[in-house]
Amino acid sequence: MNQNINKDKIIIIDFGSQVTKLIARRIREFSVLSEILTINDLKKKNIFQNVKGIILSGGPSTVTKILFPKIPNEIFNLNIPILGICYGLQLIAKQFKGKVKTNVKKREFGRAILTKTKNSLLTKNFFKKNKSIVWMSHQDYVYKLPVGFSKIAQTDQSEMTIIENKQKKIYGIQFHPEVTHTQNGNVIFKNFIFDICKTKKQWKLVSEKIRIIKEIKQTVQKDKVICALSGGVDSSVVALLIHKAIGKNLKCIMVDTGMMRKDEFKSTYKIFINKYKLNVKILYASKIYFKKLKNIIDPEKKRKIIGSLFIKIFEKEAKKYKNVKFLAQGTLYPDIIESRSVTGSKTSKIKSHHNVGGLPKKMNLKLIEPLKEFFKDEVRELGTAVGLTKEISQKHPFPGPGLAIRIVGNITPEKVKILQEADYIFIQQLIKNNLYDKIWQAYAALLPVKTVGVMGDSRTYEYICLIRAVISEDGMTANYFNFPKFFLDEISNKIINGVKGINRVVYDITSKPPSTIELE
Repeated sequence: MNQNINKDKIIIIDFGSQVTKLIARRIREFSVLSEILTINDLKKKNIFQNVKGIILSGGPSTVTKILFPKIPNEIFNLNIPILGICYGLQLIAKQFKGKVKTNVKKREFGRAILTKTKNSLLTKNFFKKNKSIVWMSHQDYVYKLPVGFSKIAQTDQSEMTIIENKQKKIYGIQFHPEVTHTQNGNVIFKNFIFDICKTKKQWKLVSEKIRIIKEIKQTVQKDKVICALSGGVDSSVVALLIHKAIGKNLKCIMVDTGMMRKDEFKSTYKIFINKYKLNVKILYASKIYFKKLKNIIDPEKKRKIIGSLFIKIFEKEAKKYKNVKFLAQGTLYPDIIESRSVTGSKTSKIKSHHNVGGLPKKMNLKLIEPLKEFFKDEVRELGTAVGLTKEISQKHPFPGPGLAIRIVGNITPEKVKILQEADYIFIQQLIKNNLYDKIWQAYAALLPVKTVGVMGDSRTYEYICLIRAVISEDGMTANYFNFPKFFLDEISNKIINGVKGINRVVYDITSKPPSTIELE
């Protein structure tokens, strides 16, 4: 039983914003439990148990159309404080007979200056000299105040930027306080969580370690668990947590798909065996992975194939041992959120993750996912709490499908070998130049085009290597890392001279959004 159900919490109803997960993060930073729900989740029983506040996220939809995503009317009568952000504000306005319209000429994207018009508990200590810089992202705007509401603040292009119904404790804001571009955005959340919702601080990450270990013991009892161990941060933390809970009843399996980084399995395997004394076995499965992925170009199909094959291998391996009933893996909260649809449609999810959307519907093993409530930096902190070495705990994120989604297009052993060498050079140079720890995630990718080059007196026709490095708090939004020119010169030279098959290196300078961090 999950003991978190007894804690005060704030729920976020997700309408498809690219930064919804940031709202959940901001709330947890105040030691308050937060959960992200879809519209469909609202149909579940006891969904509002211990809920102290509701936040309606932004999203791409518009309330100006006949059909638009909304929540049941009765939620507004639960006497639970509500905060609507962007689309959430417009939804509140629509519900309470305000008026919203689209104005192409008065779109607001990016920085805007917000001016206070009235005091509010929501904006206590938020403004400086009645002004604040906020981050906007909208085309629709409220132009007629909803019934029972008053105006708190405005921008030049949006008169109803903050509104409130003090009696019902319903608030709406047009900007995004969850992004760092909004000055003092956390003050909005702090005021809402504590002054308006009266929420208690009950989310402590260190104490979560004890809870997780206890729950694993209660769930597994005398049965056995096999753990999918890749050597990355997430699966390593899972392995150590379960090892502390059930000891020798844990069997760790490292599947060499052939899609991993150069020499990574060898080094991490030695750490798990020698330092942590885990029961670990390596399965060499690259041949079957290459066979199944032959001529597969679509990234979603790649993920599905890898996920399905992944489970089949583990289920087959589990039959060799007595009383194995569970499969453990390092699923994180962002994996779950990105792999599910906000509206129930097949198109509104971002992508299937290797250990979420890529899994088959029917499985013989029961899943254990101790980290499915956590974000990446929270998992790193848990890793420190269970004694995980910095060599692993501070590793950059690595996708479940591995290099399969860093090779755009068809996958071959030759391409993987080329990419492994290029990626190895890139990462080693980051470490050598003391840049690795300044970057959230860095990798090399292989693009599905060849270009003409010249080396010596010979003409070459080889692949383009794309390198990517981003800075981020948690991977939910990201910007490219601004390398010094000497490093870009150096890395291009080393990859082209050191890797046969690559004659051109490009650097990806796209932020997230609009792109994702991975290419596929």
